[in-house]
Amino acid sequence: MIPFFDKNTIKLLRIPFSFFLMPVYLFALASLNEINFTNAILAFIALHIFIYPASNGYNSYMDNDTESIGGLKNPPKATKNLFYASFIFDLVGIILCFFVSMAFAVLVMLYVLASRAYSFKGIRLKKYPFASWITVSFFQGSYLYAVLLLFLTNDLKMETFPSFIFFVPSLLIGATYPLSQVYQHKQDKAAGDITLSILLGYKGTFIFSAILFLIATTLFFIQTEIITPQFLHFYWFQGFLFPVVAYFLWWAYMVFKDNKNANFENTMRMNMLSSLLLASYFMTEIYFKHINTKWDL
Repeated sequence: MIPFFDKNTIKLLRIPFSFFLMPVYLFALASLNEINFTNAILAFIALHIFIYPASNGYNSYMDNDTESIGGLKNPPKATKNLFYASFIFDLVGIILCFFVSMAFAVLVMLYVLASRAYSFKGIRLKKYPFASWITVSFFQGSYLYAVLLLFLTNDLKMETFPSFIFFVPSLLIGATYPLSQVYQHKQDKAAGDITLSILLGYKGTFIFSAILFLIATTLFFIQTEIITPQFLHFYWFQGFLFPVVAYFLWWAYMVFKDNKNANFENTMRMNMLSSLLLASYFMTEIYFKHINTKWDL
């Protein structure tokens, strides 16, 4: 066994959980008219194989979770190995980012610092409902979206920067983030973390998320149907997300009837369904925009 990488440490890095953040990366690729595929591959590996798992591991180490967390119903006990492993993963990820560009690596390091401030007990943004929500929504959403737009192409002009759609990734992350906390109220309260979901309550969490989804959809419509038609396909977006909306409404109905339905299993189904269908939508856009370029839509 490699030092610092025992079985439980690898499990707590939750590498498969990076799938839930993949739509932001694919969103950026789908938004570009020209992709630097070498940079795109390097950025994908750096973020999804190293940077995101490092954040997962550091968060688990600081929280020392004993109950269900994202991607793990029964997490093992975190040890010092997890702290060292998260540092090594960050280091490898940042080194890979330098192969894209120094500026890209610096901007990803800022993301890492924000992630550490979220969990680090000396700062612990996680215990402040609005500070944690803003940090996660911005850095995992629009911040990374803009950084990827800038460095995964050789052809981005500021006048073509998708101004309205820039806010959509943060709105989508901001909508799903409280939903991902809805089953952890007891655990978060015990740790002294007052999350936005706790502040909003069970019903309020679903209403808040629904409002953000609606705003994100409106901005997506303005960008794709009014400002830059065919930038992306609005009605494809709606078609792919219809099952997500249906599940969300069903789940909200069940939680409004009984708070016990705000559980780990239903939360993971929501995360998996929304990530899978968002990723499928953006991959479809990438295919027709960059691979099957003769397709006239």
